[in-house]
Amino acid sequence: MSTQQTPTVHPELCILRLPAVQQKTGLKRAFIYQLMQQNKFPKSVQLGSRAVGWDAAEIDQWIEDRIKERG
Repeated sequence: MSTQQTPTVHPELCILRLPAVQQKTGLKRAFIYQLMQQNKFPKSVQLGSRAVGWDAAEIDQWIEDRIKERG
């Protein structure tokens, strides 16, 4: 009898690469990384040795928060 576990799948989970994050936010690469260092932007997720991405839901929430802040 096997005791292997089935991996949990999150169909709503989506990782965005930098060009998609830039397009979605309207921000340039350098400013995104500056905001990340200041803890004012979602942190990237390491995908490989030279690849990162961002959780799409976190980016959407960040955008919603900016809209709410404008009053």
